[in-house]
Amino acid sequence: MKYLDEYRSAPAVKKLAGLINQTTKSEWKIMEICGGQTHSIVKNGIEEIITDKIKLVHGPGCPVCVTPAEKIDAAVEIALRPGVIFCSYGDMLRVPGRKKDLLSAKALGADVRIIYSPLDALKIAEENPDKEIVFFAIGFETTAPANAASVFQAHSKNIKNFSIISSHFLVPPAIKFILESGINTVNGFLAAGHVCTIMGTEDYEKISVNYKVPVVITGFEPVDILTGIYNCVRLLENNQPKVENSYSRVVRQEGNIRAKKLMFYIFETSDMYWRGIGLIKNSGLALKEKFSAFDAEKKFNVEIRYETNSDALHKCISGLIMQGLKKPSECEHFGTLCTPEHPLGPTMVSSEGACSAYFKYKKINFNN
Repeated sequence: MKYLDEYRSAPAVKKLAGLINQTTKSEWKIMEICGGQTHSIVKNGIEEIITDKIKLVHGPGCPVCVTPAEKIDAAVEIALRPGVIFCSYGDMLRVPGRKKDLLSAKALGADVRIIYSPLDALKIAEENPDKEIVFFAIGFETTAPANAASVFQAHSKNIKNFSIISSHFLVPPAIKFILESGINTVNGFLAAGHVCTIMGTEDYEKISVNYKVPVVITGFEPVDILTGIYNCVRLLENNQPKVENSYSRVVRQEGNIRAKKLMFYIFETSDMYWRGIGLIKNSGLALKEKFSAFDAEKKFNVEIRYETNSDALHKCISGLIMQGLKKPSECEHFGTLCTPEHPLGPTMVSSEGACSAYFKYKKINFNN
């Protein structure tokens, strides 16, 4: 295939759905990791055209969704400090902390600005030397190199009024956490192609070998996802727990070596709290001591104390959804108390959140 519309071809979709249905003999639960894949699955009705022996569940694949409420509280506190210009991606503004969100801070007078690149925040720092510019650096391995580049440039240019709140997450430790949870029911995984474009396949190969599960790396278009499902089912039916790269037009085994080098020059792995899930060892990225001057939490002396289930305050079950234990439509508040206009939790706010996908694309009777 060469052109994008070929990956949305109705005949190709129909053919792949038929192959999946012919191949599936047993019941399998498959988790897609990326929120972008979740939206593609729901938008294109993929679950409706494949056999009901396959249940697709949605993983913790959205950095907006898994950023802890306590981290958002810290962001709000810093944003409200005098002389601060707080920069963030738009999705983060309406994600609730324990008391406020960044949009509320903006309404209270905080200078909160939506940006589209970490280098935009760096430019604002250069243009406003009398202000402290703080960037809410969220993301998985996909965006971490660009965030690292902003710190690298700030350090190289000796820009002292720039800092970041690091909220970076690593996907493989989350997969291991799910597999080791004791309540896991997932049989196979669809790994996010853009993450693997950066990191390569090595970590997933280790998971597949150690936990005896198939992991299929795939993309985001309907044909990509159905190909990933087909290959995952084929591996499951043949008892072949291995990694298969179904996104080879982008992903290489070694990943992007230069991007990884920059990322681990600026950051080091750290334990990280995932919203609704809890502490996952070595699943985050923190600034190295050499670059601690760019750590906003240290610069503004903000101490974060995490709670095990702060989202219980909002009656939100996003943690269960992101571990594949519940579907959004199984939440009693979905579409009633919790809507995109009045979200109880992050999975309804984010453009990649599972709840927002269900609300936008699925026809559900909210009165049931």
